Amino acid sequence: AYIVARTNLAPIFGLIAAAALLIDYVMTVSVSTAAAIAQIQSVVPAAYDFRIPIAFVSISLITIANLRGLRESGNIFAVPTYLFVGLALSIVGIGLVHIVTGTVVPVRPFDAVPFPPPNHLETIGILLLLKAFAGGSVALTGVEAIANGVPAFKPPEARNAANTMTAMAILLGILFTGLTLVAVQYGLRPALEGGPSIVALAAAAAFGDGSVLFVAFAASTALILFLAANTSFNAFPRLAAILSEDGYMPRQFAFRGDRLAYSWGIVLLAAIAFGLLWAFRGDTHALIPLYSVGVFVCFTLSQIGMVRHWRRVRESGWRWRMGVNATGAVLTAIVLAVVVYEKFFAGAYLVVILVPTLVAMMLFINRQYARSTRELQVAPDLVVRAPHREERVVVPIPGLNRAVVQAINVGRSVSEDVRAVFISDDPDEAARLRTEFERQVPGVPLVVVESPYRTLIGPLLAYLDVLDTAWPPGKPSPITFVVIPEYVARSWWERILYNQSAKRLRTALLGRPHTVVVAVPYRREDAALFEGSSGSSGPERPDRSTPPG
Repeated sequence: AYIVARTNLAPIFGLIAAAALLIDYVMTVSVSTAAAIAQIQSVVPAAYDFRIPIAFVSISLITIANLRGLRESGNIFAVPTYLFVGLALSIVGIGLVHIVTGTVVPVRPFDAVPFPPPNHLETIGILLLLKAFAGGSVALTGVEAIANGVPAFKPPEARNAANTMTAMAILLGILFTGLTLVAVQYGLRPALEGGPSIVALAAAAAFGDGSVLFVAFAASTALILFLAANTSFNAFPRLAAILSEDGYMPRQFAFRGDRLAYSWGIVLLAAIAFGLLWAFRGDTHALIPLYSVGVFVCFTLSQIGMVRHWRRVRESGWRWRMGVNATGAVLTAIVLAVVVYEKFFAGAYLVVILVPTLVAMMLFINRQYARSTRELQVAPDLVVRAPHREERVVVPIPGLNRAVVQAINVGRSVSEDVRAVFISDDPDEAARLRTEFERQVPGVPLVVVESPYRTLIGPLLAYLDVLDTAWPPGKPSPITFVVIPEYVARSWWERILYNQSAKRLRTALLGRPHTVVVAVPYRREDAALFEGSSGSSGPERPDRSTPPG
């Protein structure tokens, strides 16, 4: 949808399709997980009270598996899929036999919603038909996965994908119509919140409540729904990576992790999907309206894009192909309008707001990248020569230690103008440090900046501003190298205890003009460089050619 709309209509329509797809992939995880949990609670009613923890665990497991590099396997999908299809067709077959032979025994569970629901009566008319139409059209969601996954099919890819979609449409028609007929003839009614689903009630009517086949059907249904959620963990990160490469998403989404998975997209998808499940309390009926709007936006845009495609290429059979796509565009646009109208206040308004919001965000990111590209562009006729600006080095120090000495030596290798800066709120401590510093680090002046409020960033920035102000007017501003000593801990948990002030200082200096921040790590193995120097008057000033540290 994104590629077709972008190529054949305009980039903005491609972004609309991409935004709708991103929402759909999130909704696929949320809706599939909620529906899978509904099947579990049809067998184990107590699971209803733990649906949010179950959703968190299941999404976390799928996320970890995809971060570890799990790929879809035909064998993994095949077993539950064939089991579900076989048992679902059996439900339809058994139900039709009972209907034909007149042996249908209506099932009315004690916990069913009263029918018709009180205060929800509505005259049979166009609005009720549109509402039913909007609800039934949700069954079409998911078929776009075949179109998005055409390259994954065996050659000839297009024909095999078309055959798969044909088989899917036939099964969808048989199961959707057959299960609806069985539900009506058996008098099945929606259960109260936390009760079994209509499909589970149909299985109980055909196989017997609590039978082995009933449990197998519920298990296979839940499993393929969890696997359907996994589909988005392949599609969402891939689409985010494509948008990132086109400059519409942060570039991190195009990076692959150690397992060659798009880690950023996987983690973001999991977080948003679980957030939706938590916000909507795991209710499938509350989530589905958000799902269907985005799907039909993609359907409509891709069909219109294909109409433009056939008009442009005019290859063999283009007229009837264009007619098929034009008919599809009209039908899906009608469905989209009906779904938005009927489901707007049921949650579809969120998608109507989110799609333009996402499009605006992607356009903003694209403009930022385009502007930075222009700012960083090097003129073709530019000849890069040696720097002509003067340089100075400022080393903020917490005291005198080996990490500080190493940072000062690095600063000496950059410029002759090196000074250490000590931020202090204790004059006596500053005086003791000055005496020690002048004795052990000769040739490097120590500047003491008083900070009565015990702040670090503000006084140092103020000192740098004073240096800039004192620079002779008319001369180009010098490049100030701020060399920050950092202690590198051995363990990840130790790193929480160190370098927090250094991180804040780097952040504060990042956008300062004519300023370069240099982090100098000191590792424990660097201690060998200082062995045997305790009897000397201090580290000697190294030659400019000596490697720092």
